[in-house]
Amino acid sequence: MGRLADDAARLGVTLNADQEAQFARLAAALVEWNAHTNLTAITDPEGVHVRHFLDSLTVPVRPDDRLIDVGTGAGFPGLPLAIAHPSVRVTLLEATGKKIAFLEHVIGLLGLTNAVTLHARAEDAGQHPAYRAAYDLAVARAVARMPVLLEYLLPLARVGGRCIAMKGVTASEEAESARRALRTLGGRLIGIDSVSLPGV
Repeated sequence: MGRLADDAARLGVTLNADQEAQFARLAAALVEWNAHTNLTAITDPEGVHVRHFLDSLTVPVRPDDRLIDVGTGAGFPGLPLAIAHPSVRVTLLEATGKKIAFLEHVIGLLGLTNAVTLHARAEDAGQHPAYRAAYDLAVARAVARMPVLLEYLLPLARVGGRCIAMKGVTASEEAESARRALRTLGGRLIGIDSVSLPGV
């Protein structure tokens, strides 16, 4: 078992050797594509390990969830979740064509049958009948301030579904500023969870 599997286990996520190999191929593809396509500022091995892979694996998913990753960028948290949880069906929503090209390349490279891309703006996807209220879990990382982010996420989640906004140290402050938007959109705050990443 490698370091990623060890650290993932500390987060309650089990990875087998094949999944570890998929993560290694994802890391290599990220560095290769980032040389000519602006995907992410984080490409050093430690940064990819902690801030992309482990951070993504902190998202609590349920078996057979339909998950949409809004503004996925280079595929985080959606790609690691698709690798680690094969029963979860992941839609990677991204507005930038070059990033969609990378995501489609990686899906093919890794043989992920549970991940698809959606080339659209979040505000448009939430109004489209095929995507509105279609997901068990809508998640976003570093996309927008909370009131705006809620307008992106909540329309995509089904009634009784969940939304997760991955935020940093300002999470509590942002949640407070978004209370009105949350009520207007028919959502409610379940909680603010603090996570600690192995090795950080």
